Amino acid sequence: MTDINVGTNRRNSLMIIVVVLLAALALLTWLYLSTRSRLSGLLEEKEKQRVELQHELDSLITEHNNIKLEYGAFSDSLAAKDSIIQANAIEIRKLLDTQYEYYKARKKLDRLRTISQGYLKQIDSLYTVNRELMAENEQIRSSYQKEQQKSSSLQKDKEALTEKVTMAAVLKAYKITATGVRGSGDKERSTDKAKRVEKIKVCYTLGENPLLSAGAKNIYIRVARPDKLILTKGKGDDYSFSYKGEILQYTMLETVNYQNQAIDICSYWINRSTKESLPAGVYIVSVYADDFEIGQTSFELK
Repeated sequence: MTDINVGTNRRNSLMIIVVVLLAALALLTWLYLSTRSRLSGLLEEKEKQRVELQHELDSLITEHNNIKLEYGAFSDSLAAKDSIIQANAIEIRKLLDTQYEYYKARKKLDRLRTISQGYLKQIDSLYTVNRELMAENEQIRSSYQKEQQKSSSLQKDKEALTEKVTMAAVLKAYKITATGVRGSGDKERSTDKAKRVEKIKVCYTLGENPLLSAGAKNIYIRVARPDKLILTKGKGDDYSFSYKGEILQYTMLETVNYQNQAIDICSYWINRSTKESLPAGVYIVSVYADDFEIGQTSFELK
């Protein structure tokens, strides 16, 4: 009886142990599956976060590169800051690929975004300053051009005024008359008959001009025959004068004491040729002084 009880007790003990072991195994299995499920969820969440950070990083770098392209040469002045941004981007990519830690990667990405925003502000400030400088330079250039135009206009006005003053400071001959005459003194008579002309008489008035310097003035008169030959008192340089760089022969020369007042003058050319008379036709008379032609008239002999 005792042996039977002992055997029964052993079987009961073994059953209890088996039940306990099965219960423990079931618990461990449940814990394993539960832990595995949670780990799988955590891994999925981390991968989602990694992809999200990767997307943010790509967007940030793309935006940064677009800013560099948009501002062109201005980005060259911030090359050092650009290098920092690129280096940080590489560091974050490595962290995401090899030693992924969400909070560490997020912290570095936020710091990189701050640097990038600072970069944008600086480059935008440079662009704004440059634009203002360009506008200021354009205004200065426009003002300079206006001043140049004004100066050019003033110079032209000055030149025109100088020319007017120069022209005003020139002797003028008025009331110029020219005619053939014969006889002299009280017996002097005008004639338009070429064969009877003994002298050619030219009379004129030198006008009043306070702009001129007073003193001796040489008045040269040229009389051109109908055949363009100049009537002269003789040949050679003794009967010539300079006009605009040319040497011209004159018919008559009067040296006048000009005192800025109007003065009447008459000059004569004497026909000393006894062999031929003057040709018929229109004669041109020109009056010169101080390198200017100061008057002209004509007369006709028949």
